[in-house]
Amino acid sequence: MTVTIDIADGLAILTLARAQAHNALDAATKVAFLEAVTTAAADPSVRAVLLTAEGKNFCVGQDLAEHVTALESDPSTAMNTVAEHYNPLVRALAALRVPVVSAVPGACVGAGWGLVLATDIRIAGRKTSFATAFSGIALASDSGLSYSLVQRLGADRARALLLLGEKVGAQQALDWGLVHRVVDDEDVVDVARETARALSEGPTAAYREIKSLVAASADGLDAALDRELHAQVRLGAGVDHRAAVSAFLAKEEPVFVGS
Repeated sequence: MTVTIDIADGLAILTLARAQAHNALDAATKVAFLEAVTTAAADPSVRAVLLTAEGKNFCVGQDLAEHVTALESDPSTAMNTVAEHYNPLVRALAALRVPVVSAVPGACVGAGWGLVLATDIRIAGRKTSFATAFSGIALASDSGLSYSLVQRLGADRARALLLLGEKVGAQQALDWGLVHRVVDDEDVVDVARETARALSEGPTAAYREIKSLVAASADGLDAALDRELHAQVRLGAGVDHRAAVSAFLAKEEPVFVGS
């Protein structure tokens, strides 16, 4: 299997399991990855998702050996994978209504970076590096990078990264807000798992509202104020809010049931 999924105690762990190929994305991996995300999305017991990878590198992007075969077979259809695989996969990750944490060791390149930027919280190792890489093989970008990089960095910096294909190290990624935390390389998966586990035990309904509010923030302040009003009314009537307020007054730790 090139992608595994393990669901237990509210946490779904999705693992890229093609370490011998540095988790390069061939067709089978992309299909399995989308199936895993879809499975997590459809399971009502899932309250958080962890995206991780086996081996030293998170993902080096498209499997170029497979891509060469596709080009030799029919250049006019070689890029069909963008519509058939990458776009649905990024959309599915971004649409997950629960918190999504990614553990990013080693190299994270091209479409791999696009996938990581579709997650909510990113934990990197000190030796982790990111790169767009597309221009080096005479392509533009896919997997949402032209959007996600501009959203986080602004058009000038995103354009430079896409044009030059330069590596971004872990500290620079942290300084630029591309990752949430940088830890020792051997601790990346454990820290990310602990973070995802804590989120899986948190106020799931509130997390859903937070993700929805942030996703719609580009609509402007007035629209945001209205959406926040409705979100707070919904959450204020929920079990978790009332239990958390009672726990705070009693100087106890709240236990969230996710509603």
